[in-house]
Amino acid sequence: MSDEELTTERRIMILMRKTLAKVIRDTTPEHPGLKRGISDETVEDIRLCLSMIAAREQELAQALGIEVKERPRYADEPRRSNVVSITNLKKSPRDGGDKPQDGE
Repeated sequence: MSDEELTTERRIMILMRKTLAKVIRDTTPEHPGLKRGISDETVEDIRLCLSMIAAREQELAQALGIEVKERPRYADEPRRSNVVSITNLKKSPRDGGDKPQDGE
C-alpha cells in the first residue's frame, strides 16, 4: 500500500471511531437507572468494532512510522493543560515596562 492509501485508510478509521463514539454518547441515558436505546448485544458489537479500529490504527501508524501516544480522556478526568489568558498581563519592571530611567 502506498502512503496515500494508508493515510486515506487512517482517516476512515478515525472517522469511524469518532462516529461510533457519538452513537454511544447519543444513546447513553442521562441517568444511570434509565434503559439504553440500544441492546446489550449492539453495545458489545460497538466495543468490538472500536477495539478492531484501534488495532488497525496502530498498524497503520507503525506502517507510516508515526508514534501514537493517544489514550482516552474521560469527561470527569482533569485536563493536563491549563489555558491562561495573557491579555490582562502587565509588563513588570524587570521587562523594561515601568522602569525609572537613570538621572530621573
